[in-house]
Amino acid sequence: MILGELVIGADHPSLPGHFPGRPIVPGVVLLDEALALIGQHHAATPTSLRVKFTAVVLAGQTVIISITAPSAGTLGFTAQRDGATVMSGTLRLDAPG
Repeated sequence: MILGELVIGADHPSLPGHFPGRPIVPGVVLLDEALALIGQHHAATPTSLRVKFTAVVLAGQTVIISITAPSAGTLGFTAQRDGATVMSGTLRLDAPG
Protein backbone atom coordinates (compact mmCIF):
# COMPACT_ATOMS: atom_id res chain seq x y z
CA MET A 1 0.00 0.00 0.00
CA ILE A 2 1.40 3.39 -1.01
CA LEU A 3 1.44 5.87 1.89
CA GLY A 4 2.67 8.92 0.06
CA GLU A 5 5.48 10.78 -1.65
CA LEU A 6 8.49 12.62 -0.28
CA VAL A 7 10.57 15.31 -1.94
CA ILE A 8 13.56 16.73 -0.08
CA GLY A 9 14.26 20.15 -1.54
CA ALA A 10 17.71 21.52 -2.30
CA ASP A 11 17.19 24.04 0.52
CA HIS A 12 16.98 21.32 3.23
CA PRO A 13 19.43 22.20 6.05
CA SER A 14 21.20 18.82 5.85
CA LEU A 15 22.33 19.27 2.26
CA PRO A 16 25.05 21.95 2.31
CA GLY A 17 28.30 20.03 2.08
CA HIS A 18 26.52 16.74 1.29
CA PHE A 19 27.84 17.08 -1.49
CA PRO A 20 28.65 20.40 -3.20
CA GLY A 21 27.39 20.43 -6.78
CA ARG A 22 25.43 17.20 -6.32
CA PRO A 23 23.21 17.41 -3.21
CA ILE A 24 22.59 13.86 -2.02
CA VAL A 25 19.87 13.33 0.59
CA PRO A 26 21.43 11.73 3.69
CA GLY A 27 19.97 8.34 4.51
CA VAL A 28 18.99 9.47 8.00
CA VAL A 29 16.86 12.28 6.50
CA LEU A 30 15.14 9.89 4.12
CA LEU A 31 14.52 7.42 6.95
CA ASP A 32 13.23 10.12 9.31
CA GLU A 33 10.74 11.40 6.71
CA ALA A 34 9.58 7.85 5.90
CA LEU A 35 9.08 7.01 9.60
CA ALA A 36 7.08 10.21 10.09
CA LEU A 37 4.82 9.26 7.18
CA ILE A 38 4.41 5.72 8.52
CA GLY A 39 3.58 7.14 11.96
CA GLN A 40 0.72 9.14 10.47
CA HIS A 41 -0.93 5.87 9.41
CA HIS A 42 0.01 3.48 12.24
CA ALA A 43 -0.42 4.24 15.93
CA ALA A 44 1.84 1.40 17.09
CA THR A 45 5.24 2.35 18.49
CA PRO A 46 8.31 1.03 16.65
CA THR A 47 10.58 -0.87 19.06
CA SER A 48 13.27 -1.90 16.60
CA LEU A 49 14.26 -1.06 13.08
CA ARG A 50 16.15 -2.78 10.29
CA VAL A 51 16.91 -0.73 7.18
CA LYS A 52 18.97 -1.07 4.01
CA PHE A 53 19.86 1.76 1.63
CA THR A 54 20.38 0.60 -1.93
CA ALA A 55 20.59 3.74 -4.07
CA VAL A 56 21.19 7.49 -3.90
CA VAL A 57 18.41 10.07 -3.74
CA LEU A 58 19.23 13.55 -5.01
CA ALA A 59 17.59 16.73 -3.78
CA GLY A 60 14.31 17.34 -5.59
CA GLN A 61 13.69 13.73 -6.58
CA THR A 62 10.32 12.19 -5.71
CA VAL A 63 10.40 9.13 -3.46
CA ILE A 64 7.33 6.91 -3.00
CA ILE A 65 6.90 5.29 0.42
CA SER A 66 4.97 2.00 0.59
CA ILE A 67 4.26 -0.50 3.34
CA THR A 68 3.30 -4.15 3.46
CA ALA A 69 0.45 -5.35 5.64
CA PRO A 70 1.54 -5.71 9.25
CA SER A 71 1.84 -9.28 10.47
CA ALA A 72 3.08 -10.77 13.73
CA GLY A 73 4.09 -7.36 15.07
CA THR A 74 6.15 -6.27 12.08
CA LEU A 75 5.69 -3.81 9.26
CA GLY A 76 7.72 -3.79 6.05
CA PHE A 77 8.40 -0.59 4.11
CA THR A 78 10.08 0.48 0.88
CA ALA A 79 11.09 3.75 -0.69
CA GLN A 80 11.30 3.95 -4.47
CA ARG A 81 12.60 6.56 -6.88
CA ASP A 82 11.69 6.17 -10.55
CA GLY A 83 10.62 2.56 -9.90
CA ALA A 84 13.92 1.59 -8.26
CA THR A 85 14.12 0.73 -4.57
CA VAL A 86 16.37 3.16 -2.68
CA MET A 87 15.56 2.01 0.86
CA SER A 88 13.77 -0.96 2.43
CA GLY A 89 13.29 -2.19 5.93
CA THR A 90 11.16 -3.63 8.68
CA LEU A 91 9.83 -2.23 11.93
CA ARG A 92 8.91 -4.29 14.96
CA LEU A 93 5.83 -2.71 16.50
CA ASP A 94 4.26 -2.57 19.95
CA ALA A 95 0.51 -2.13 20.10
CA PRO A 96 -0.59 1.30 21.30
CA GLY A 97 -1.09 1.36 25.04
